[in-house]
Amino acid sequence: MGQARAEIDIDRPADEIWAVVGDFGGIGAWMPGIESCVLDGDDRVIKMMGMEITERLERRDDEQRELVYAIVGGIPVINHEATITVIPQGSTSHVTWDVDVDDNMTDMMCQVYRQSLQALKDHLSG
Repeated sequence: MGQARAEIDIDRPADEIWAVVGDFGGIGAWMPGIESCVLDGDDRVIKMMGMEITERLERRDDEQRELVYAIVGGIPVINHEATITVIPQGSTSHVTWDVDVDDNMTDMMCQVYRQSLQALKDHLSG
């Protein structure tokens, strides 16, 4: 299984970023390419690029500002677990998006997460 990390520094307080990132159903407001996102219990169903992807919330830790989810349907991955963490650094924050995924999907996922973190930064700055 492949592992990768995307990361970015954002000039915003951690609580402000967590309010956006920690909203499991709110990803459509800032992640590029998402046409719709619907919550169904602990699952979110995302429509993007002609696909319907189901992701399951595995864990949300407000104290640690950490969100863990897995893709459970819609794309051909056997293993996928992603963790988004917001780390305070004074008045700014460091955001990481780690993924454990099938080897053949590692580079693609990392690229998507890098672009998404930049979009998050732009969303919070705009």
